[in-house]
Amino acid sequence: MSNSVFRDLHQPGNPFILANAWDIGSARMLESMGAMAVATSSAALAFVKGDGDLGNITRDVALAHANELNKAVDVPLNGDFENGFGPTIADVVKTIEEAGAIGIAGCGIEDMALPSTEPYAFEVAVERIEAAAEAAKTLSYDFVLTARADGVMHGKYDLDEAIRRLRAFRQAGADVLFAPMPGDMDDVARICREVDGPVSAICAGHFTQNTLAEFASAGAARISLGSSLARVTHRAIFDAATAMFGDGDFSPLSHSIDGSKIEKLIRRG
Repeated sequence: MSNSVFRDLHQPGNPFILANAWDIGSARMLESMGAMAVATSSAALAFVKGDGDLGNITRDVALAHANELNKAVDVPLNGDFENGFGPTIADVVKTIEEAGAIGIAGCGIEDMALPSTEPYAFEVAVERIEAAAEAAKTLSYDFVLTARADGVMHGKYDLDEAIRRLRAFRQAGADVLFAPMPGDMDDVARICREVDGPVSAICAGHFTQNTLAEFASAGAARISLGSSLARVTHRAIFDAATAMFGDGDFSPLSHSIDGSKIEKLIRRG
């Protein structure tokens, strides 16, 4: 799905949950259970590939994965495309053009010089988003560009700088603004208040203790799960394996879900 449906979901103060999946089965389960939009996750995909996060997934792999999930669901699909998969503006433009070729609803571009955790200089970061926005305008449908200021999450700059970047990204043509993992919900509210445009928040780490209503009250338009749900599944594997191989205890397997229920959800009823 690749029209204004995805854009229209972004309503400040009335956020939807952007459900990050990692394969067809998880994407279809989330769709069946109420997800209004699905997204890829670079970290979750890296786990699937047996690799680490931060710049280890190539453009071709990420696009093929997004294309697979997009074809598997009927709701909008957003791509987590890191920094556009390369150091140059041409790399960012190529990523947007190829995202448009597979027809996904939108994607996110961050301001980090991967695989390092160093941010691009302010002017460079803005130029990259401006180029991405211009490329998105040339597509044959309404493509939603999310611009990410990831330096706060990596401890490389403060919230003031994140907001400065998000404002500039908005001026450069970004549709949605995202600074993952600020300090607390007050910081989320400040971002929403001081940035002109729909803001995406993330439900990960300590933010998992907050509610949908609290994100709404802060003014968020979207709540991304990031790799949180994928990590929940890996926690289940870790706990079960620890019990089995450590103590010969198989009881964690009793917490499984009936296979027929999984099949029904994956087949979408």
